[in-house]
Amino acid sequence: MSKYKIGVLGDRESVLGFKALGLEVFPVQEPGQARALLHRLAREEYAILYITETLAAQLPEEMARYRKALTPAVILIPGKEGSRGLGMDNVRAAIEQAVGADIL
Repeated sequence: MSKYKIGVLGDRESVLGFKALGLEVFPVQEPGQARALLHRLAREEYAILYITETLAAQLPEEMARYRKALTPAVILIPGKEGSRGLGMDNVRAAIEQAVGADIL
């Protein structure tokens, strides 16, 4: 039986606190490094990947690809700069797609 994992990607300052919660953290500095890491983690039984909004904004193709995939679930979180509203926009879009209307 395989055990799914949870990972957190983003700048060092934004992700290190998640280590205290028992999550695996992956500090990344550049989009190219993040892109390769994201694809590797998706193949390695990561069921959930939290990604900072700032990093996600630099990876639009990957965000579109994994939005449609069953796993990993990619969830955007605010980084050290605070929320950019991208996470809420993704939630709103998913609800609108599922329900057929913006109920938020």
